[in-house]
Amino acid sequence: MSMEYEKITFTAVEFVDDPNVVGNQYWYVCEIDGANVGDKVIAPLGKHNNTQQGIIRKILVDYEYNAPYPMYAIKYIKKLIKADTNV
Repeated sequence: MSMEYEKITFTAVEFVDDPNVVGNQYWYVCEIDGANVGDKVIAPLGKHNNTQQGIIRKILVDYEYNAPYPMYAIKYIKKLIKADTNV
């Protein structure tokens, strides 16, 4: 009996409005379709999981066993805010 694995969308997010973590990227799972580099997201940050707005800097679509961060500790994107493409 073989198990089928589905690929997961991982996003590296930078929280540019938070002076404590600006310049760092944090990996999240994004289960919301249509995420692109440059889109904004709402995601939990830190040990208290306070939600903050960040910007997607990288996207990796791969299997769980290739996750860029341990799956037991990875957090999930709460909301996707599409970048304004009419600029």
